[in-house]
Amino acid sequence: MSLKQLAIDTLAKNDRGGFTIPTAGLYPYQWNWDSAFVALGIATYDMDRAWAEVTSLIAGQWPDGMIPSIIFRSDDPSYFPGPSRWGKTLGTIPSTGVSQPPVLATVVRQITRDSQGPARRAQVFDALFAWHKWYHDARTVDGIVATVHPWETGRDNCPEWNIGLDLMEVAPDLPPYKRMDNTHVDPRFRPTKEQYDKYLSIIHFGDSIGWDQRRLTDEGPFLMADPNIHFILLRADKDLLAMAEGMRKPAAVTDQIRAWIAKGEAATDYLWNDALGAFTAREIRTGQYSDGFSNCSALCFYADSGTEDQRRRTVENMMRISGKVAHMLPSWDPDAPAFEAQRYWCGPIWPQMNYMTAQGLSEQGYESLAQDVRDGLLDAIEKSGFWECFNPLTGEGCVGADFSWTAAIWLSWLQETKQSDVA
Repeated sequence: MSLKQLAIDTLAKNDRGGFTIPTAGLYPYQWNWDSAFVALGIATYDMDRAWAEVTSLIAGQWPDGMIPSIIFRSDDPSYFPGPSRWGKTLGTIPSTGVSQPPVLATVVRQITRDSQGPARRAQVFDALFAWHKWYHDARTVDGIVATVHPWETGRDNCPEWNIGLDLMEVAPDLPPYKRMDNTHVDPRFRPTKEQYDKYLSIIHFGDSIGWDQRRLTDEGPFLMADPNIHFILLRADKDLLAMAEGMRKPAAVTDQIRAWIAKGEAATDYLWNDALGAFTAREIRTGQYSDGFSNCSALCFYADSGTEDQRRRTVENMMRISGKVAHMLPSWDPDAPAFEAQRYWCGPIWPQMNYMTAQGLSEQGYESLAQDVRDGLLDAIEKSGFWECFNPLTGEGCVGADFSWTAAIWLSWLQETKQSDVA
């Protein structure tokens, strides 16, 4: 069987009727940015089904505009923390109380270039605008878009978050719990118990304040700036503006989006760690930077942001790291403390991150480095299959097998290559 057909079959196997789970057992619900990348892949062979992925995700949107990180359409005992642990959240469908990187507007713009595109964009524009507005209103602190939970970043246990977690205390009244993730995969490669206690302490706080998102940002126990959310939102704002202009939206709308973009561009320097020559996470209350180059540090190219010197030094870091691994781009710097080649976000390469990084590098004229990032993932997939992430030293698959976004990105790149060959 061809890898293309295996990718299509993987997505079909994970289809739950209008939405796609990441993989059975480990992740039995609909994840936010997973669904965006899934739509990107399914659009290569079934646009109607891809669009259903988009609209089913938006169906979980809260009245304040937030689209949650997970939408719970059931209560599956194989997953923790499920809907009962998150408490009474505010959407029409049970969900988490935090969001995820807002890549959806960029994906919508990319997959709606056919004759039905204008109608489809019109169908979801208001929801996308409301979500971006939520980020700029509910998650902004002194002009910087913040995050209140490592899970909101999509990079759950990246060593960057240890700065904020170390400043936290475990909630003294934290209810007991039983993790389920460690029953599906090797516990050695998952977050530690101490990390999990603190993840759940943030949830406990959010539930205690009725998931008031402004209070969660201002008063919550964790508050950091994340290059992943920053650059993805900045890119998505630019794609949202392009759609708004194409739809001839009123000046009040386009001017608002331009203001968000200006705010984002101004905030880029806040994340620049000059000592490392890299964009890194930063603890907002203390100003402390993290101490390593991550796989979102290079998303400055994806957002078309950063100065010429910042881009040059980012490329220098990528070239250094390329000499340390067999497969680009690891999620954490091999020269930094806490690098572990197979521990979740502490080292493995991640398909969606390689996709965005390669796209940004290519768009900004760094085609050779973009190809290195593409090949790092494609070679790992050809060796190991459609895993959630991959060991950057060996290409071995890590964590979850039969993974949806990996299959979807394979299909998207396959189509882009064919289109390039035709051109």
